[in-house]
This record gives sequence, C-alpha cells and structure tokens, in this order.
Amino acid sequence: MSQIEIKVPTVGESITEVTIGSWVKKDGESVKRDEVICSLDSDKASFEVVSEADGVLRIKAQEGDVLPIGGLICIIEASAAAPAPAPTPAPVAASPAPAASALVAAKVVEMKVPTVGESVTEVTIANWNKKDGDVVQLDEVLCELESDKATFELPAEAAGTLRIVAEAGATLPIGATICRIEVGGGVSQSAAPAPAPVETPAAAPVASESGYASGHPSPAAAKILSEKGISASDVSGSGVGGRITKEDAEKAQVAAAPAAATPAPAPKAAPAAPAAPKAADPRGQRRVKMTSLRKTIARRLVAVKNETAMLTTFNEVDMKPVMELRAKYKDKFKEKHGVGLGFMSFFTKACAIALQEFPVVNSFIDGEEVVYNDYSDISIAVSTDRGLVVPVVRNAEKMTFAEIEKEIIRLAGLARDNKLTIDQMQGGTFTITNGGIFGSMLSTPIINAPQSAILGMHNIVERPVVVNGEIVVRPIMYVALSYDHRTIDGRDSVSFLVRVKQILEDPTRLLLEV
Repeated sequence: MSQIEIKVPTVGESITEVTIGSWVKKDGESVKRDEVICSLDSDKASFEVVSEADGVLRIKAQEGDVLPIGGLICIIEASAAAPAPAPTPAPVAASPAPAASALVAAKVVEMKVPTVGESVTEVTIANWNKKDGDVVQLDEVLCELESDKATFELPAEAAGTLRIVAEAGATLPIGATICRIEVGGGVSQSAAPAPAPVETPAAAPVASESGYASGHPSPAAAKILSEKGISASDVSGSGVGGRITKEDAEKAQVAAAPAAATPAPAPKAAPAAPAAPKAADPRGQRRVKMTSLRKTIARRLVAVKNETAMLTTFNEVDMKPVMELRAKYKDKFKEKHGVGLGFMSFFTKACAIALQEFPVVNSFIDGEEVVYNDYSDISIAVSTDRGLVVPVVRNAEKMTFAEIEKEIIRLAGLARDNKLTIDQMQGGTFTITNGGIFGSMLSTPIINAPQSAILGMHNIVERPVVVNGEIVVRPIMYVALSYDHRTIDGRDSVSFLVRVKQILEDPTRLLLEV
C-alpha cells in the first residue's frame, strides 16, 4: 500500500504554525487529485489544502489543532483501489499489470532544501524553470535557490510529474520541502481504465465486507468511543473497507445510552451525588484557546509598545463640507461608478497627499537607516470574525475617489471571506483605522509595525463650535495620529495632521491640488 503524507506547506516568510480551520472531506472518504480537502488558518490568511493523489483520506489532525510548518495533516492511501483486482482469479494476467503500474504511479519523491553551506540556515526560491504539473527528467534543473552568499540550481532527483510546494519568492529553512515528483505519473491514467470493465463491480462488495480497515475506528471516531466507553468491536463500520467513521461512533453512543441506563436504577443512592453540584456557584467560566491570528496580534502590539517611542497627537475636523459634498453628489457618483461615496476615500486621499508633503511620516526604521517611501501604500484596518486585518491600497496617491472606493470594498470583502493573501496585507507605508463605526469618540491607535504612523478616525458628533465669532452647531470628528517619535518630530506630526484637517474641511483643495 502506497501512502502519501500531506504536510503543512510553507505559506509565508514569518509564519511558523497554522490551525486546521475545517475539513471539507471526512476520514475514510475517497478523494481525487487536486480536490480541496481542508482549509488552514494562519495569523495572516487562510489557505486551501488539496489532495496530491487519488485515494482514501486518513485524517491525522483534527479541526482546531495547531501544527508547525511541515507538520503532518493527513495521509492519502493512493493504492486503496489496488486490492480490488487482486481477489479475482478468473481474469487474465492483464489484471495484475495495471495494479503494479498503479503502484509505481503512486511513488512520490520529496525534494527538500539541501545543505548549501556551513552558516546558511535558509534559502529563497528565486524562480522556477518548470511549472506545476510539468513532466521533468532526471537531473533536469527545476529552480534556482538563493542564499545570502550564492545562487544554486536544484536538479530533479527522479523523472516524473512535478508538484510545486513552495512558490517563487518563498524563504525556506534547510530541510524544508520544495516540491514533490510523482514518479511515473503518466502511467496511472492509462492503467486506470483497464481494471474498470467488469471486475470492479464484483470486487467492490468484497472490500466493503472485509476490508483491511474493517473494525478499525478513525481518529475522530476512536476519540468519541473512548469518551463513551464503547468498544470498537461493538460497532459496525460503514466507511471504506469497513472502517468505523465519526458518524458510526456518534450513532453508537446513542445506542449505548439505554445500556448504561439499565444499571442506573439498581443503586438508588447514585442520584444523590449529582444533586450536590447544583448548589454550586451558578456563574460560568470558559477557556478558549487563542487563535494564531490573535496570538500574533498580541505579540506585535506588545512589541510596538516596547520597541517604539510612540506618541499621539490629536485634532478635530469639521465634517460639514465633506458631508455636504457627499449629499450633493452621492447619487450621481454611484450611478456613474457603481459604488457609494464614503468617508474613507476622502481620508485616504487626504492622507496620500499629506504623506507626499511630509515624507518622514511615510518612512520607517530599518536597522540604523531610515527608509523613505516615494509612494503611498495605505493599509486600511478591517474588522473580521477572526480579528483585525490590514489590507493595503497600493499607490493611493495616483488613484481617484472611485478607484479608492472600489479597492477598499474589494479588499474588505476578501477580508471578511478570509480570502486575503499575504501579499495583499504586506508592504503598507501608513495605516488608517476607523473606530468611529463602532462608536469610539477618542482613542490612541497603536502603530502598525514597521510603519511609523497611524491615523485614527472616530465618530461624528454635533458639537457647538465658534465660527467667525458666532456659536454654531457642526458635525465634528476627533482624529488622532500615533507616531514613532524616533523618526517623526512633533512639528512634522502636528503639521501632517493639520494638513489632513485643511484638506477635509475644504475638499476643493483635492481638485486644485493646493
């Protein structure tokens, strides 16, 4: 029997572990090559895991389990269909031949990062010379690996079909899996139809009646049976090869309940014991394991507070001009561009302009150097069920209001569907967060490292203010700029925030660029 181990792939440079989000397939089910079997959640994004071969799925990690990179997720028993041709003695010698070729097709050679130098601990995949699914020959160059000292070529260790595990640009430690080569992958397709004619239906009942897995529970089923004290021998399996599935175990515990109820009447004193806990404190308490995303957020926020000289400056913005402009043109804007005209596009555009005038706010510290960005890639904080994520609007300084609104809506939708990629969340130069949508009046947002500043928006409240010597009621929003005082002086931070205020209180400046 050939077994293919599916392990946690390298999904990002800084990601060291993932959580099993949900299983699309169940233990013991038959799966096809490239079929999605489960999803993985990291602290940055969600990923789908696909089957690397046709076969029977054997789950090794349950939903909610946290696995390191390279950890075993499941096993695909690629030759599960092979026992079918074997029991049929009548067919000619052509039957064993396809079975043997199928076994050859299931052989997989794992290509790992070689030891390339005494002090080299990791390498980066520079580029792939072959594509996923290409047929490669022995010693043919597959890709180039770059270390901090030199570039190396990675030749194929066998002839077969290439299955890429790590994409170009990924950084891998020594010994990590780069790709897999399915030896003789082309034979299995031609061999597969051969046993199909008449023998397959005859062999199918044999496998279901007395398979190699008959009477053996899946990991999930074994856990349920052990918790209920039910022996696996008392349960009949409905899975592949007679394996006891999770559903079988759940049905078994219902059947076992009456059996447990019969001895209960004998000891009459037994009900007195459960009665005591009822008088206990009715207040409850729950312990929920932190997700990878929440742990990363916690670690980074503490690091920012400890490693930066963070300071916050405040100002207030009269939102009446922006609100009047929106009320006047929002219907025509939506009719022409298909999206609403929101406050976020005004703030994004205002910040993009101000960042060009105060480049130090758009910079960050890298070792002993300050890196200045001539572009404005603005991260927009989005709240999701999994936590706070910050997708990036690229080159905001060159975008129109409509382009900004469309991009924010697109990224927010991906965030809430857990479909953001790592690239879509990396590389921002400045961040905007809007606590006002939850009713926040004032806050001190924490910098999104390695950036040097973040703008916090808040709710809009009508307040009495003095305008031209008269007291009037205006919709006012408090804005906060948290910044790293190591690079940004008070003059620059205050001037930046005043510039944002000027643009928002007189939106015509956006058109005239003054």
